[in-house]
Amino acid sequence: MRTVMSDRALNRLRRLARKVLECLEDGKPLRIPKRTTSNIEYDPDSGIYKVGDAKLERRPDTLKGSKKLAQMMCVAAFAKELVERNRSATLREIYYTSEGWDVSFKDQRESDAIIEDLEAATGLKREEFGIWPEEDGAAVYGDLLVREDGVEIHAERAGISGYNIPPNVDAVEFLDCGAERVIAVETMGMYRRLVQERAHEKLDALIIGLKGQAARATRRLIKRLNEELDLPVYVFTDGDPYGWHIYMVIKSGSAKAAHLNEELACPDAVFLGVTATDIVEYDLPTEPLKEADLKRIDELLKDPRYDDPFWRRELHKLKKIGRKAEQQAFAKYSLDYVVEEYLPRKLEELE
Repeated sequence: MRTVMSDRALNRLRRLARKVLECLEDGKPLRIPKRTTSNIEYDPDSGIYKVGDAKLERRPDTLKGSKKLAQMMCVAAFAKELVERNRSATLREIYYTSEGWDVSFKDQRESDAIIEDLEAATGLKREEFGIWPEEDGAAVYGDLLVREDGVEIHAERAGISGYNIPPNVDAVEFLDCGAERVIAVETMGMYRRLVQERAHEKLDALIIGLKGQAARATRRLIKRLNEELDLPVYVFTDGDPYGWHIYMVIKSGSAKAAHLNEELACPDAVFLGVTATDIVEYDLPTEPLKEADLKRIDELLKDPRYDDPFWRRELHKLKKIGRKAEQQAFAKYSLDYVVEEYLPRKLEELE
């Protein structure tokens, strides 16, 4: 069944095909946004990482350029078929499918990069072409009613695991929501703890399990909940530089997806914890920082997104104490401590 979204995808693919044909006829290169780190800029006004003005060229009159153009157009043709047939394929399946093309890929990293070229060239997300990642979807639990593929699903009544976030979140329709906020948690262990302790009721929240670094679909859902339902977003991670960067990617986007961050990043997201200050004040069980942790702290201190008093204080403090703590460390006090004591106290301070 054709939709506004599928029509848009087909129109963008046809527009790209015409543009490539013109390049071939005129002997000119196809120019698409360059996605290297040198062309990725942090915009402090929007709080988002964005792609700069530099372009990369795919020249049809060179062996390397013509091959990459041919590969991208093969992917575009495959995507067109997916959209027209209302089908989907994973990144891995596209890599294997290319074995039947004259311009196959040497490995999946190469095919993934060409798919990103297609995104940059069309201005659409791969999910809009029916191209999905491999990872299992994260989950959301709480008072949220959605419609997916014509079926109504309630995120609390879907079972103890909640509603699994699908790859193409833009196809999901929000029907009703009784929650007042979103709490996104880094680990699925803490997600299950919050569900078991009825945190969605006690904190009037939708609980989202991130499964570590949030997938694009999860970040897109968080952004939609914030913008369309006006729900404040809080992110609860481990007390270490990697957990803190999970929050920052939700807030400002990732360098890898800089060409899509305006649709994925949620600048209003607020960090809930665990902070270095929490580690000290709550006397949490800890582990020593490893060399990789210390190196990561130094990297974050150079990142413009962390250039504010709060983050500089917490990063320096974490380095000084030389220890890190997991979300589950609050179990030192009791299994329900994080829901009954810690999160209500932190939310009150922030709100």
